[in-house]
Amino acid sequence: MGDAYTYHLINGYSKEVRGQLRYEVSRVDPDRVSFTVTPDSAQAGSARTEIYTKEGNWLQAPIESHGLPVEYRFAAAYPAYVFPLDPGKSWSLRVKASVAGATRSQRSVRVDATVLGAERVRVPAGEFDAVKIQRFVYSDDEGDFMTETQIVEFDWYAPALGRVVRTERKSDWHDGSQCDERISCEFYGDWNV
Repeated sequence: MGDAYTYHLINGYSKEVRGQLRYEVSRVDPDRVSFTVTPDSAQAGSARTEIYTKEGNWLQAPIESHGLPVEYRFAAAYPAYVFPLDPGKSWSLRVKASVAGATRSQRSVRVDATVLGAERVRVPAGEFDAVKIQRFVYSDDEGDFMTETQIVEFDWYAPALGRVVRTERKSDWHDGSQCDERISCEFYGDWNV
């Protein structure tokens, strides 16, 4: 408890710094670790609690839903990592989640992931030997005229640290109520790095 990690949040489109996110371990249980997440600016998001398994898979974390971060609570851990992280390994799993305040509160999130291989990555904290993982996530949030949000995630997981040192995440969806022959139906969410 008390360990803290700070991540710089950058807009992938403009390369502008949105702010910093400070993750502090607020509770450690036998099967999970809770983090208090504190952004230093409104552009970096809102304060929240995120909960992970000891391996780093998500139990409670925000998922983008039609351009907005929405807190998902997973019945079983969101499969961000399926160890060992051998190059070429892939998995496709579906996990049930609940979303507070949503018109349809129960969701079934699909995660298709592949371990792309080893890569050395430089971040403000230094250089790390990492394993690069790509995930395609389907958030099960379709609505009357909108398709479900499709999210592409890249993580650089540093085995020596047992955590991610860099993440990239962007999303898109179609909204048939907002388009015609002149306007595209495709919408894009934030690209967070």
